[in-house]
Amino acid sequence: MPAVTVADVSALPKVSRPGDAAATGRPVVGVTTAPAGMEGEGFPVRRAFAGVDRRYLDPFIHMDQMGEVEYAPGEPKGTPWHPHRGFETVTYMIDGTFRHQDSIGGGGLITNGDTQWMTAGGGILHIEAPPEELVASGGLFHGIQLWVNLPSVDKMIAPRYQDIGAGKVGLLSSPDGGALLRVIAGEVDGHAGPGSTHSPMTMVHATLSPGAAVAVPWSREFNALVYVLGGNGTVGEERRPVRTGQLAVFGEGDSITIAADPLQEGRTPELDVLVLGGRPIREPVYAYGPFVMNTREEVAQAFEDYQAGRLGTIPADHVSS
Repeated sequence: MPAVTVADVSALPKVSRPGDAAATGRPVVGVTTAPAGMEGEGFPVRRAFAGVDRRYLDPFIHMDQMGEVEYAPGEPKGTPWHPHRGFETVTYMIDGTFRHQDSIGGGGLITNGDTQWMTAGGGILHIEAPPEELVASGGLFHGIQLWVNLPSVDKMIAPRYQDIGAGKVGLLSSPDGGALLRVIAGEVDGHAGPGSTHSPMTMVHATLSPGAAVAVPWSREFNALVYVLGGNGTVGEERRPVRTGQLAVFGEGDSITIAADPLQEGRTPELDVLVLGGRPIREPVYAYGPFVMNTREEVAQAFEDYQAGRLGTIPADHVSS
């Protein structure tokens, strides 16, 4: 970690230094620690949003940090074919490889900094599994899966698939070059990422060198979350300590302050964080299993439609799991 690096960070566009006297840094509302669990056919995850009030997460529903784990030969696992409706799934692979396939013809390999953005909309079937060669060899596996809610008017739109290669992400640096920011979706300080979203949001993977700090300009319309992928540091102008597997929730303001501790552990020599925010949808949410709708009745209809085959069919050339 990380997958996307730059030889000369100083040559990148730089985020602005906070200079407006009226601008305010966002305070830290709270820090939570993600519990460990298992997903799919048995790969380890950290449940990043566990225990966090949904009003701070909206429009996000769920996020897992997958790994970081070093698989032995024969150990890599994925998920079986399964349905979704009513939201978007975002799979960001930091290290390792996943193969995606879905019922609308989308898919391919996701590896080392790639992102797949799947809009389930009215219904889709998909599978994510390690390729056969990775199963045979084993290797490092580390990524993020994020669920982004759709507003009620978009919940039944046609499904869509976006393949966002590592080379497409927007790259920025802090003013002193101590932090590298990879803008996957949305925009930071006027610099846009490649991901196209229905719910307005921003997603950034930032890497800070030991002792480095950055104040990331952030839209006042968006909420703000920082999840620590690896390393130790502080968040907010109050310098609240955070470490691997912790989520910081921020209050209102114009920027998000992140700093890396001067000394890091050997296996995580830098501080890596995922910075997320979006415009809250502020609608009722009823999420159950693979469906995210507004009411219980809509989720019951989604199960009925899935069982009746109305959410798509597994392609004839499907990937087995």
